[in-house]
Amino acid sequence: MKLRSTLVFGILFALTLNFSLMALASGPTPIQLPNPQKEGGKSLMTALNDRMTARAFSGEKLPAQTLSNLLWAAFGINRPDGRRTAPSAKNWQEMDIYVATPDGLFLWDATKNLLNPILDKDVRGLTGNQPFVKDASVNLVYVADYSKVTGDRTDNDILVAADAGFIGENVYLYCASEGLATVFRANVDKDTLAKEMKLKPEQRVMFAQSVGYPKK
Repeated sequence: MKLRSTLVFGILFALTLNFSLMALASGPTPIQLPNPQKEGGKSLMTALNDRMTARAFSGEKLPAQTLSNLLWAAFGINRPDGRRTAPSAKNWQEMDIYVATPDGLFLWDATKNLLNPILDKDVRGLTGNQPFVKDASVNLVYVADYSKVTGDRTDNDILVAADAGFIGENVYLYCASEGLATVFRANVDKDTLAKEMKLKPEQRVMFAQSVGYPKK
């Protein structure tokens, strides 16, 4: 009887260990965000009146619903043909939004409204050279995929930068509507951040934007 119990315990232990190793091998799982809420908030004119830059954050975590709404406002799909809430030169849609949170770094999939894990560590402090960036609930990193930028126009870089700016302004207006603090930033050690994010040669960090609850 003792031998049988030992054998059963050994089998259960081996199964548990195997499942644990499989979980570690598969890594963090994607996070499904709730559907964005497209109604409510302040009127456009009121949001424009309240739009401002803030550089002090409370550190309070953004709820999943708020994050979903924020990302959809930034660059979500708002038409059946896949076009977005922000303009995109030649409809390149070359801009990817990476989301740095206390739980790690994620790449937002606008089609599925999914946060795909990239790094399982807090890299908020690397998304800018100012000390306040590590306190923001979320730091959005705007990364341009130049493999989608077609043609050899000399002003392609200007068009890509403009695309990032449109997204950033959408974030400003959403934050003004919801009482959140935000700042659009160019002061980023882009090479160091790109290396940490393991970006491909055709991917380029353009700007970052901190979002969170204002510090009172």
